[in-house]
Amino acid sequence: MSLRLMKGNDALSEAAVRAGCRFFGGYPITPQSEILEYLSRRLPEVGGTFVQAESELSGINMVYGAAAAGFRAMTSSSGPGYSLLQEGISYIASAELPAVLVDVQRYGSGLGDIFQAQSDYLMATRGGGHGDYQMLVYAPASVQESVDLMSLAFDKAEEYRNPCLILSDASIAQMMEPVALPEMKEIDPDKPWAVKGKNGKDFKRITSTMYYIDDFDSYIKHKYDEMARKEQRWEAIEVADAEVVLVAYGISSRICKEAVVAARQKGIKLGLLRPITVWPFPVDGFKEVNPEVKAYLTVELSSLPKLDIDVRLACSMNTRVENFLGGAVIPESAAIINRAVSIVKEEEGALCQKN
Repeated sequence: MSLRLMKGNDALSEAAVRAGCRFFGGYPITPQSEILEYLSRRLPEVGGTFVQAESELSGINMVYGAAAAGFRAMTSSSGPGYSLLQEGISYIASAELPAVLVDVQRYGSGLGDIFQAQSDYLMATRGGGHGDYQMLVYAPASVQESVDLMSLAFDKAEEYRNPCLILSDASIAQMMEPVALPEMKEIDPDKPWAVKGKNGKDFKRITSTMYYIDDFDSYIKHKYDEMARKEQRWEAIEVADAEVVLVAYGISSRICKEAVVAARQKGIKLGLLRPITVWPFPVDGFKEVNPEVKAYLTVELSSLPKLDIDVRLACSMNTRVENFLGGAVIPESAAIINRAVSIVKEEEGALCQKN
C-alpha cells in the first residue's frame, strides 16, 4: 500500500469519503476549515453533496436530515462552533440516527484562540447537549490514526445508530504525515431507519418513536452500557512495572511516548496509558497497570485539569492523581520526566515519615 504525504484535516476528509460519507453540512472555523475546503471539491467527484451552511446550527440539522434519509453524513467544527452543534446532536441521538462529527479543538473558553489545545474534553465526553445520551468519542494521536478511526466511527455509528465524534486537535489537524488510505467503500443508503420518499407500493416512512417504547429507561441504559463495555480502546506502554503512569490522549500522548522512552533509558520506571476512546473511557486498561503504582500523571493541553476526573474514577480514587497542564504550549518531555521523578520522591518521603 502506497503512502501519501497529507495534512491532517485533508487526510481525515479523504478518509470520510472513502468510508462512504456522501453528505457534509457545516460552517468554517479555524483550525478545521480545510475539512470544508477539501470536501467542497471532493464530495461532488463521488456523487456526494457538500453544503456550506449559514451557521453551525443549520449544518447539524442538515446532517440530521441526510442521516434520516440513510446516507452517511458528517459535520465538523471547533470550540465555539462545536458548542452550537449540541442541541442538534442531542436530537440525532434521540432519533437513533448514525452520524459522524469532528471537533478540532482549539485553545480557551469563549472565542478563545486558534492555538492547539484540548479544551473541549468535558463537553465531548459528557454529552454536551441536553438529555440522556452519550457518543463514542475517538481521540486520534496521529494523522494515520485520524484516517483509521474515521472509517471505524462511521461503522460504529451505524452499528449503534448513534452519533460518533472524532476529537482531534489543531496540531494533528495541521501537521503533515505520510498516511496509507483505505479502499473506497460504497454504502447503500437503503437502511431500515431511513425515511423514504413516495415510490408506488414501496412508499415507507419510519420516524423515531423512541420515547414511546415500553420500558424506555431500561432500553436506553442497556444501549449505552453495551457501548461502554464493548468499545473501550487504549494503548498501554511500559505500565506493568511503572512507578508513575502518564495518562494522555491526542497530541499530548506523543510527547508522553517520547518521555517514557527517555525515562526508561535513564532507569526511571515511567509508563503511559493512552485512551483512544475517551468515551467510553478505557477503565479496563487500568487493569494492566502495576498494582503498586505510586501515581498517575495526566498530561493535557489545557488551562484547567479535565482528564484527571476520569482517571480518578478509573482507579477508584485509591491512587494519587496529579496534573501536568500545558495550556496552549506542548510541553517538553524532559519537564514531564522531572515532574514524574519529583512525585516518586514525594511518595517515598511520605512513606519514610509514615514508617
